[in-house]
Amino acid sequence: MTGRTALRLGRLRRETPGDRAGRPAAARGARPRRRGAQPKVVALGGGMGLSASLAALRRITGDLTAVVTVADDGGSSGRLRDELGVLPPGDLRKALAALCGDDDWGQTWARVIQHRFESKGDLHEHAVGNLLIVALWEQLGDHVQALDLVGKLLGAHGRVLPMSAVPLELQALVKGHDPDLPDEVGTVRGQANVALTPGEVQSVHVVPHDPPAVPEAVAAVLDADWVVLGPGSWFSSVIPHLLVPELLDALSRTRARRVLSLNLAPQPGETEGFSPQRHLEVLGRHAPKLALDVVLADEAAVPDRESLADAARRFGAAVELAPVARTDGSPRHDPELLAAAYDRIFRMHGRIGPWR
Repeated sequence: MTGRTALRLGRLRRETPGDRAGRPAAARGARPRRRGAQPKVVALGGGMGLSASLAALRRITGDLTAVVTVADDGGSSGRLRDELGVLPPGDLRKALAALCGDDDWGQTWARVIQHRFESKGDLHEHAVGNLLIVALWEQLGDHVQALDLVGKLLGAHGRVLPMSAVPLELQALVKGHDPDLPDEVGTVRGQANVALTPGEVQSVHVVPHDPPAVPEAVAAVLDADWVVLGPGSWFSSVIPHLLVPELLDALSRTRARRVLSLNLAPQPGETEGFSPQRHLEVLGRHAPKLALDVVLADEAAVPDRESLADAARRFGAAVELAPVARTDGSPRHDPELLAAAYDRIFRMHGRIGPWR
């Protein structure tokens, strides 16, 4: 063990989650918070897209809830789902990791729960966080209570909730899924298969067709000041939230303002060749009555600004363009730049004066 590692672990041992919970925000390295001044924000999505949004949002609000898709059926999550009949924990784990702080405690736990075992046995490629979450589900028999407990352990800057209490199967109508039959439209089953299809996704739905929403997720949306949808895999992480009737109803009834955060680039397979405005068009086909207030896009990723503005107007939304991509050229959001964009939107399009 190096001296640097020993020093870090020493600090971690001296500071437990309970100690952190009792300290003021400024002492934990967070921005000092004026009571009543923070917006209540709910972020919907899954995978790395939601993680990017959460890593940005936790920098600007202390009242943050993630509502996470539960249709994943690949990798460690798929194996646990098949073997134990549980919700797929992977996207929930990623959201919790994204909410960890930037201090030693937060970053150490973020690495631990994301750690994957490497072996020649059954543990190969299982993520530590997946096993921890499933173990607490089995111990407590309550999805929400278990996730809240994991969040407390990590010192997470927000809450993580599944969008539904039952695991969902994603099904898609895909044109040309079989390259030898480019004009044939067939059904592709499973999130992992939909995400990697070489064909053109026409539409998606979930099984069961009328899944129950987690009540706490519905309540969070109804009580929010802002709801953020996206970025992320469009058909397998973003649109599924609109296929849960109670969640879609809450999105329609909430007094919160709604932001749609677009991806930086089309996703190979799932949205290959999609323009920014086409992302909006397919969203509208799945939820024709959905209203939005703001569509956020990276200014360098929008070649036709007028077409995007026209597509946004159909939702009743304005377009906000901002530099939100990492400067290394990769199609990934920079958390600081994305946080600045969200903060600007909340201030420009939000209420005048203190929140609440």
